Amino acid sequence: QVQLVESGGGLVEAGGSLRLSCAASGRTFSTYVMGWFRQTPGKEREFVAAISTRGGSTSYADSVKGRFAISRDNAKSTLYLQMNSLKPEDTAVYYCAADPSPRTYYSSSYYSRVGPYDYWGQGTQVTVSS
Repeated sequence: QVQLVESGGGLVEAGGSLRLSCAASGRTFSTYVMGWFRQTPGKEREFVAAISTRGGSTSYADSVKGRFAISRDNAKSTLYLQMNSLKPEDTAVYYCAADPSPRTYYSSSYYSRVGPYDYWGQGTQVTVSS
Protein backbone atom coordinates (compact mmCIF):
# COMPACT_ATOMS: atom_id res chain seq x y z
CA GLN A 1 0.00 0.00 0.00
CA VAL A 2 1.27 3.44 -0.96
CA GLN A 3 0.00 6.56 0.75
CA LEU A 4 0.39 9.95 -0.91
CA VAL A 5 -0.17 13.28 0.81
CA GLU A 6 -0.15 16.53 -1.16
CA SER A 7 0.54 19.96 0.28
CA GLY A 8 1.39 23.46 -0.88
CA GLY A 9 -1.84 24.50 -2.53
CA GLY A 10 -3.48 27.86 -1.90
CA LEU A 11 -4.67 31.13 -3.37
CA VAL A 12 -2.31 33.11 -5.59
CA GLU A 13 -2.65 36.00 -8.03
CA ALA A 14 -2.19 35.47 -11.74
CA GLY A 15 1.49 35.50 -12.62
CA GLY A 16 2.48 34.15 -9.24
CA SER A 17 4.11 30.88 -8.23
CA LEU A 18 3.39 27.91 -6.00
CA ARG A 19 5.26 24.72 -5.23
CA LEU A 20 3.29 21.58 -4.54
CA SER A 21 4.74 18.66 -2.62
CA CYS A 22 3.64 15.05 -2.42
CA ALA A 23 5.01 12.92 0.41
CA ALA A 24 4.93 9.19 -0.22
CA SER A 25 5.01 6.30 2.22
CA GLY A 26 7.00 3.19 1.66
CA ARG A 27 10.66 2.44 1.20
CA THR A 28 10.55 1.94 -2.53
CA PHE A 29 9.56 5.42 -3.70
CA SER A 30 12.53 5.40 -6.06
CA THR A 31 10.89 2.59 -8.06
CA TYR A 32 7.61 4.48 -8.66
CA VAL A 33 6.80 6.51 -11.73
CA MET A 34 5.03 9.59 -10.40
CA GLY A 35 2.58 12.00 -11.94
CA TRP A 36 0.57 15.13 -11.27
CA PHE A 37 -3.01 15.53 -12.46
CA ARG A 38 -5.64 18.19 -11.89
CA GLN A 39 -9.41 18.33 -11.92
CA THR A 40 -12.12 20.98 -11.94
CA PRO A 41 -15.79 20.38 -11.12
CA GLY A 42 -17.66 18.59 -13.90
CA LYS A 43 -14.53 17.74 -15.84
CA GLU A 44 -12.36 14.67 -16.13
CA ARG A 45 -9.04 14.44 -14.38
CA GLU A 46 -6.40 16.07 -16.58
CA PHE A 47 -2.73 15.16 -16.96
CA VAL A 48 -0.23 17.81 -15.87
CA ALA A 49 3.21 16.19 -15.63
CA ALA A 50 5.00 12.90 -15.00
CA ILE A 51 8.51 11.83 -14.05
CA SER A 52 10.44 8.59 -14.35
CA THR A 53 11.76 6.65 -11.39
CA ARG A 54 15.14 8.38 -11.20
CA GLY A 55 13.96 11.68 -12.63
CA GLY A 56 15.82 11.39 -15.90
CA SER A 57 12.67 11.62 -18.01
CA THR A 58 9.81 14.07 -17.62
CA SER A 59 6.74 14.93 -19.64
CA TYR A 60 4.23 17.77 -19.54
CA ALA A 61 0.84 18.73 -20.83
CA ASP A 62 1.10 21.37 -23.54
CA SER A 63 -0.89 23.79 -21.38
CA VAL A 64 1.80 23.89 -18.68
CA LYS A 65 4.97 23.32 -20.68
CA GLY A 66 7.55 26.00 -19.96
CA ARG A 67 5.73 27.16 -16.80
CA PHE A 68 5.64 24.07 -14.57
CA ALA A 69 8.49 21.79 -13.52
CA ILE A 70 8.16 18.35 -11.98
CA SER A 71 10.95 16.95 -9.83
CA ARG A 72 11.53 14.35 -7.16
CA ASP A 73 13.79 13.70 -4.20
CA ASN A 74 14.02 9.94 -3.77
CA ALA A 75 15.97 10.27 -0.54
CA LYS A 76 13.01 12.15 0.96
CA SER A 77 10.32 10.12 -0.85
CA THR A 78 8.85 13.39 -2.10
CA LEU A 79 7.51 14.61 -5.42
CA TYR A 80 7.34 18.29 -6.34
CA LEU A 81 5.57 20.50 -8.84
CA GLN A 82 6.95 24.00 -9.25
CA MET A 83 4.28 26.17 -10.86
CA ASN A 84 5.27 29.56 -12.27
CA SER A 85 3.42 32.20 -14.29
CA LEU A 86 0.14 30.84 -12.99
CA LYS A 87 -3.05 31.61 -14.89
CA PRO A 88 -6.69 31.56 -13.73
CA GLU A 89 -7.24 28.49 -15.91
CA ASP A 90 -4.74 26.61 -13.73
CA THR A 91 -7.29 26.71 -10.91
CA ALA A 92 -8.08 23.10 -9.94
CA VAL A 93 -7.58 20.40 -7.36
CA TYR A 94 -4.14 18.93 -7.96
CA TYR A 95 -3.47 15.25 -7.32
CA CYS A 96 -0.25 13.28 -7.22
CA ALA A 97 -0.30 9.69 -8.38
CA ALA A 98 2.02 6.69 -8.27
CA ASP A 99 2.63 3.69 -10.48
CA PRO A 100 4.53 1.30 -8.18
CA SER A 101 5.08 -1.26 -10.94
CA PRO A 102 6.31 0.76 -13.89
CA ARG A 103 7.17 -0.56 -17.30
CA THR A 104 10.78 -1.21 -18.15
CA TYR A 105 10.90 1.96 -20.19
CA TYR A 106 9.33 5.36 -19.62
CA SER A 107 6.65 6.31 -22.12
CA SER A 108 5.34 9.88 -22.14
CA SER A 109 2.09 8.93 -23.83
CA TYR A 110 1.47 6.01 -21.47
CA TYR A 111 2.04 8.04 -18.33
CA SER A 112 -0.18 10.89 -19.46
CA ARG A 113 -3.16 8.65 -18.86
CA VAL A 114 -4.98 8.05 -15.56
CA GLY A 115 -5.01 4.28 -15.98
CA PRO A 116 -1.38 3.37 -15.19
CA TYR A 117 -1.50 4.97 -11.74
CA ASP A 118 -2.61 2.71 -8.90
CA TYR A 119 -2.40 5.18 -6.02
CA TRP A 120 -3.68 8.72 -5.62
CA GLY A 121 -3.44 11.42 -3.01
CA GLN A 122 -6.40 13.30 -1.58
CA GLY A 123 -5.68 16.43 -3.60
CA THR A 124 -4.75 20.03 -2.83
CA GLN A 125 -6.68 23.07 -4.05
CA VAL A 126 -4.92 25.66 -6.20
CA THR A 127 -6.83 28.86 -6.92
CA VAL A 128 -5.44 31.55 -9.22
CA SER A 129 -7.18 34.89 -9.12
CA SER A 130 -7.23 37.25 -12.09
